[in-house]
Amino acid sequence: MAISLKRKSGPKPHPDAMTLSEHLAELRTRVVVCVVAFLVAGTVAFVIYPVILSFLKHPYCQVAPPHRCLFYVTSPLDGLSLRVKIAAYGGLFIASPVLLWELWRFITPGLKRNEKKYAVPFIVASISLFALGAVVAYLIFPHALQWLGSIGGPSLHQIYDPTNYLGLIVLLMTIFGITFEFPVLLVSLEMAGVLTPKQLSSWRRWAIVLIVVVAGVVTPSSDPFSMLAMAIPLYVFYELSIVIGRIFRRSAPGRRGA
Repeated sequence: MAISLKRKSGPKPHPDAMTLSEHLAELRTRVVVCVVAFLVAGTVAFVIYPVILSFLKHPYCQVAPPHRCLFYVTSPLDGLSLRVKIAAYGGLFIASPVLLWELWRFITPGLKRNEKKYAVPFIVASISLFALGAVVAYLIFPHALQWLGSIGGPSLHQIYDPTNYLGLIVLLMTIFGITFEFPVLLVSLEMAGVLTPKQLSSWRRWAIVLIVVVAGVVTPSSDPFSMLAMAIPLYVFYELSIVIGRIFRRSAPGRRGA
């Protein structure tokens, strides 16, 4: 006599009806997927290490004398350490779509319908602005290197350690990417009713001063090119946030204070 053990399929429970253990199980699944994706992507980055190193070294080669685009190490373990670090950075970058997708899948069930409608544009805008900030940092980095190499005078000869160099360029690209999320934060606060476009317009002068100060403080290379490359877009983003906030308030029913 055969016994049917067919599993019943039913709709996934609503987030409000899920118990704490079910929430934790869901989180554990997402974390495991993210860890596996990072390990696989890190392995790929470890294999294509020469390509990644060449890409990150390109800004230095643009300003280095001919046939002098070289890094110097002082320890036998520096090469291995550098490759592992690049594998970690590259793995995080390559796996970022999977990581963001898993985060999105974990958050989405708890969002309301109108919140889901705005969530996708905000996620796309966040990723795009972060990538834009990283690209801007990469493009202005040769000018920063040239300025930093000349500020000490002609008697100093630059010999770059790859760990310090790569740490600086990765940090610069990361900080630019994070600061370029500025308009996403402002628009979110406007949509939540914490700020209004009218308030942002009245704070314009102080905003300019604050943007310049922040650009001078958070820029790790402390060169004028990087500071201007950060401050000018941030001010443009500030103005765009005011415009987007006004458009949102005109289209949203019952909203005032534009």
